[in-house]
Amino acid sequence: MEASTGETPVLDLLVRMTADSVAVSSLQPKELMLVRIAALAAVDAPAISYATNIEAAAAVGIDADTVSGILAAIAPIVGTARVASATGSLVEGLAIELAELDSWDAN
Repeated sequence: MEASTGETPVLDLLVRMTADSVAVSSLQPKELMLVRIAALAAVDAPAISYATNIEAAAAVGIDADTVSGILAAIAPIVGTARVASATGSLVEGLAIELAELDSWDAN
């Protein structure tokens, strides 16, 4: 495996790990990403964790309405504080992802 030559080697690694997990899971890609998003909320994951999954989730057809539905479905289990935190982390994750796209466009 080659070392990352990008400006964000750790983020690049996490994105590859996410893609690899989709490839080896017995779940269908969309099911896997639904579970991952729910798990991120359940563990109160930081924004960067959402950023590494946003692209993969979008690629399998998961949109903002679906993510909202996931958060509503797990709220009684994980609690409102975790769902509120997940919402904020998702927004921050989107900002990270957009900044990454901007840096690619600038190159």
